[in-house]
This record gives sequence, C-alpha cells and structure tokens, in this order.
Amino acid sequence: MKNELVNLSQKAEITPFFDQQTNTVSYVVKDPGSISCAVIDSVLDIDYAAGRLTYEHADEIIAFVKNRDLKLEWLIETHVHADHLSAAPYIQSQLGGKIGIGENITIVQETFGKVFNEGTEFQRDGSQFDALFKDGDTYKIGDLEAFVIHTPGHTPACMTHVIGDAAFVGDTLFMPDGGTARADFPGGDAGELYDSIQKILSLPDEMRLFMCHDYAPGDREFAWETTVAQEKADNIHVGKGTSREEFIKLREARDATLAVPRLILPSLQVNMRAGEVPRDKQGNQVLKVPINAI
Repeated sequence: MKNELVNLSQKAEITPFFDQQTNTVSYVVKDPGSISCAVIDSVLDIDYAAGRLTYEHADEIIAFVKNRDLKLEWLIETHVHADHLSAAPYIQSQLGGKIGIGENITIVQETFGKVFNEGTEFQRDGSQFDALFKDGDTYKIGDLEAFVIHTPGHTPACMTHVIGDAAFVGDTLFMPDGGTARADFPGGDAGELYDSIQKILSLPDEMRLFMCHDYAPGDREFAWETTVAQEKADNIHVGKGTSREEFIKLREARDATLAVPRLILPSLQVNMRAGEVPRDKQGNQVLKVPINAI
C-alpha cells in the first residue's frame, strides 16, 4: 500500500453527474488551486434497441467544464465497464486531455477480442489509450497529487484512483448498504476482489470514497460518497471484519443469481477501444451480438 503517497491536506473539488439510465456516477475532479480538472468514468448515451448513440450526459459535463473555464487534463476510466459506454473520446474531442486506464486492459482486450471475433486490426496492446497505469503510478491534475492502486477482482484492469483526500473506487465497493460489485465476469475473482477491497480499507479512515454506481437499495435517495471508516463499519459484505472465506462464499452465491448486464455487449466492444465504436470495412459504426459467448 502506498499510504506514504496519501495527502489528505489536498481537498479535491468534486462534482458528480448521475446517469439514472445506467446508475453510473461520473465525476469532474478539480484542483482547488488551479483551473485543472479530470473527468472520471464518463457515460455515452445509447438506445440499444434503436442502435442510436447520443451525447446528453457528456454534453452536460462539457458544458460544466467550459462554463467554468477549466482545463481538462485527464479522462480516467477506473476499468472496462460492462454496464455503460464511455464518452471519453467524444469529451476529448471537445476539451482535450489524456485517456488513461490500468495496464491490464491488455488482458481484457485479449479475452474479449476472442469473444467478439475481432480481427488482427484490433490491437490488443492498450494502444487505444493515452496512458496505461501500473500499480503505484502517480500523476497530477494541476498541483493536485494522484496515485493509482491496482484493485482487480471485478475485472483484471480495475484501478482505484486516489486524488488528494478522495479515492474513486470504480466497481469494487458500493455504498455500505449496497455491499460490493460482482466478480463473475471473465477474469473476475471473488478472492481477488476481497484482497483489493482490503487495500482500499487500509487507506486513512477519513479518506472520502466515491462510487461508480448506486442502485438505491430500499428505495433510499441515490448516494455515491462515503468514507473508509463508514465502509469498514457498515458495509454489508465486507464490514465488521468479514473474513476472506466468508466473503468468497457470499459473493459467489450472490453472483450466481445475477442477470447479465443489459448493455454488456455494446459496452465491452466500445470500452475496450477507449470509447471508440467499432467500424465495418465501409467505415460504418457497428456492434456485434455474439451468440452464447458471454
């Protein structure tokens, strides 16, 4: 754990953007001392039945950045999402910035390159992204210090981004009453997920944690911010000292009851390409539906 890199005195300015269609939370993270910012886990709108892409969610973020005269430096993907499409290249075309993801994107590309029968023109080396993060890598948003923690289990490429006094946990943890993310996708592993969560919970108790999703259990209001202390005390899957063996049993039993995410097929094809929609030989945007492959 890179706790020596934690700097709680740097208070990141965080603005959430909640997409109720996919229960995803995107964030604009601003350096309090400059105009520099980052966007984390953006969403591209899709009407899957109609085969139509639109940009309402991304345009809201773009307008926010432009109206405040901010400088976008990073577009961060915490992992290859299976439940929404990334709008990173669209936002990049409007605002600039570099698109970054964990270096194990190459494992995801190799796995799903086979599922979608991608040809040799589909590069499986992560070159679609501007930056591939390794565990412990550091970067800056203006003067705001950030570092990454490799937190696999949900997918092999999952990374938690610690930015000042805030950590963006992707699909490892949910709010305490939501528990944890599934670990049954190809390359997922419940034991690895438990170990990754322990890395997050070893951060300082006062560290703010920001979720990638919230499903409002019990019909409460949607929420996406908590703390390490609150997760350790109250998380229904890993709180109060749940053992690794207990967690694996619980997680695997729960995963066996879960349906395949509605947007998994378009999401994986787009997100493993850094948000670019695949094209056919004529240059038309197309999505495949492999049969009995997921």
